[in-house]
Amino acid sequence: MEASKDISRLIEIMAALRTPVTGCPWDLEQNFSTIKPYTIEEAYEVADAIERNDMDDLCEELGDLLLQVVFHARMAEEAGEFSFGDVVEAITKKMIRRHPHVFAVSDAATPDAVKVQWDDIKTEEKRERAERRARRGMTEDFKLGYLGSVHRAQPALTEALKLQQRAAKVGFDWSAAEPILDKIEEEIGELREALRDGNQDKVTDELGDLIFALVNIGRHVKADPEEALRGTNTKFRRRFNYIETSLQQSNETLEAATLERMEELWQAAKAIERTLG
Repeated sequence: MEASKDISRLIEIMAALRTPVTGCPWDLEQNFSTIKPYTIEEAYEVADAIERNDMDDLCEELGDLLLQVVFHARMAEEAGEFSFGDVVEAITKKMIRRHPHVFAVSDAATPDAVKVQWDDIKTEEKRERAERRARRGMTEDFKLGYLGSVHRAQPALTEALKLQQRAAKVGFDWSAAEPILDKIEEEIGELREALRDGNQDKVTDELGDLIFALVNIGRHVKADPEEALRGTNTKFRRRFNYIETSLQQSNETLEAATLERMEELWQAAKAIERTLG
């Protein structure tokens, strides 16, 4: 079998990988739950390629993400639920419906008007979807109420941010950043208390409260928490790499280095960053 630019070839490859006896043993034993982590990972790798402005990597990572879509669709087809064609039909139908100003007749002529129109159409779609799920005997209590429009299927930091933004629209919000800092200190105190008590469930609960408060301060100072943390991750990688490289140059290893020695090199890395501005 040869490579092709035709999507049908990728679908054929996945079908072959999932064919009993002659297919790939690893692919055959997978299910939606086991594949889910890879789907999330591939989405993040797409985002990483975009951040690095690496178009070669972006092309490859988009292919990996597309494979995940084909994989899930193939498993659904095997279960008699839906096929890849159904996935394509569903998204094309949605895009046409949500862009009447392009594919039909609409008065929406500005970005703001388009956004209002988009939200109205999404609301109607959610109502229709809820009715379909009800007919199938399926319920989603977490999608009810005012916060129901905030999806759970996203990174926790992003979900927290959107929950806060949604609540703020009806006035459930801090009026300034300073009280949030007080709240953060309060949450730190409660986390300390939970640590002293040795209650792991309580520690986890209080840690979540602290992170939620940190997301809130980020929102108020207009610093996206996901992007802020990603920047810190990059900074940590850079400084730790300096530690590793410096140790290697001194014929030392990470495993043998003391915490004091690594902290010394960490501070040196910070000093270099300050000189570089």
